[in-house]
Amino acid sequence: MNILYVKALHIIFVVTWFAGLFYIIRLFIYHVEAEDKEEPAKEILQTQYKLMAKRLWYIITWPSAVLASVFALWMLIDNPYYLQQPWMLVKLSFVLALYFYHASCQKIFNELQNDIIKYTSFKLRIWNEVATIILFAIVFLVTLKSAINWVWGVAGIILFGVLMMLGIKLYKKVRAKKDWDASIDKDLTEETEKIEEQ
Repeated sequence: MNILYVKALHIIFVVTWFAGLFYIIRLFIYHVEAEDKEEPAKEILQTQYKLMAKRLWYIITWPSAVLASVFALWMLIDNPYYLQQPWMLVKLSFVLALYFYHASCQKIFNELQNDIIKYTSFKLRIWNEVATIILFAIVFLVTLKSAINWVWGVAGIILFGVLMMLGIKLYKKVRAKKDWDASIDKDLTEETEKIEEQ
């Protein structure tokens, strides 16, 4: 098979792998947030999120991870000189980090499937950004193909990560204020209705 077909297939499965990793964390967040709902909404939502997560994880994410790895290995066997390139070694270290990230998502998946909730939705939102940082690092390394320029790329990724964390905290504060304002409005409406009834 032409190596360009192998490369194209590798890229396609990397994209679907990351799509699965990004979306699975969103499902984890929704599952955790459903814990605060009253019955029967809580049970209905969590059952649905378990089913959606199971299908996503085993039909898209895991197969994509395996196929992306198979086609990557194929390219490395066909072009072993890549392993002599410093940028490739750095890229492979980020890929190793991605495997660890995937394994941690498997752990969270197993816990939620067994109704064990250990993480807040806020912690999961932060955890979701780890995959984004890894994605940026890998794309910059593959595009720049430079062991020196990746240092600037990683510095930018760290800055990007810090900005994302600040954005998440700001979002949390805005959301909490909005919820607080909504509860105040509800209380005021109830008090007004009581006064009008008297």
